Amino acid sequence: MEFIFHKIYIPNNHSFITRELDLTDDTIIHSHKNIELNYIVSGTGRRIVGDNISNFEKGDLVLMGAELPHCWELLDADKNEKPRCIVTHFSEEILLNEYFKMPELQNILLLINQASRGIQFKVENDREILNILLRLSKSEGLEYYISLLQIFNLLLKIEDKKKLSNPLNQSSIFSNNIEKINKIYEYVFLNIQEGINLEEASSVINMAPSSFCRFFKKKTGITFMEYVKNVRVGMAAKLLAETDKQITEICYESGYNNLANFNHYFKVSMGVTPTEYRKNFR
Repeated sequence: MEFIFHKIYIPNNHSFITRELDLTDDTIIHSHKNIELNYIVSGTGRRIVGDNISNFEKGDLVLMGAELPHCWELLDADKNEKPRCIVTHFSEEILLNEYFKMPELQNILLLINQASRGIQFKVENDREILNILLRLSKSEGLEYYISLLQIFNLLLKIEDKKKLSNPLNQSSIFSNNIEKINKIYEYVFLNIQEGINLEEASSVINMAPSSFCRFFKKKTGITFMEYVKNVRVGMAAKLLAETDKQITEICYESGYNNLANFNHYFKVSMGVTPTEYRKNFR
C-alpha cells in the first residue's frame, strides 16, 4: 500500500470545487492541503482516515481536515450500480477571509477544526444533503457559495457523528519532512501483518532507532508504537466486522503475537472486547 501527497487543482477564480466522480478502487493512502467533504452516492468498501480503518457504504459522509491521510478501497461492487461519490475540496485560506470571522459562522470554523481527525456523519439516505451536493457540482458563482453554507448548516445540526482518527500533529507532518513521514506510513501499512520492527522502520529514513522515535513523536504527536497499535486495532475491527474468522486468527493477522495483548489493546482503543465488538455487527 502506497502513501503519497496529492495536489488538488482548484481553478484560480474559485475558492472551492465540487465534483461527482466515479469511485475507483484506491489503495493509495494520500493527503492534500485542502479540506475535503466526501459523500458516497453508491458503493461499499473500506475507508482509511488517519489511523482509523472502518467500513463505508452508500450515504457515508466524511469531513476531513487538511493534510489528513486517507483512502477509500472498494469491496465487490454491485454490477447494477456504478460506485459514485461527490467530493468537495476547499483551501484553508478561505477560512482566513473576514467573512468567516462573523459570529454566526464561528461554529463552522469549530467544525472544520474538529475535522483534523476526520468526522463521520450518520446521514444514511438524506435526500436534502444529496440534492444540495448535486447542486454544488453543477453551480457557479454566488449560488455555489450559498449551497456550501447550506451544507455546513445541515452538518452542524447532525448529532449522530464521530471523530475517526486519533489526534495527529498535521501542521508538522507535511512540512520539510513529508518524504520521511510518507516512507514511514508506507512501511507500516506494507508490514502490519508480518510484524513491525523498530530498527527496520528507522532504517527506512536512515535514522538510528532513538532518533527515529523522537522524530516520529515530534511530527505526529504520538509515539511510533502507539501509531502501529492504532493501525492494528483498526485492521482487527475490519476483520471482526467483515469476516467469520476466529478471533485468534484475526489476532495474528493484525500483527499481535498473543491473544492477551490483542484483547487488552483492542478494549483500550475500542471500549469493548473483540467478541463484544463483533456482536454489534451480527
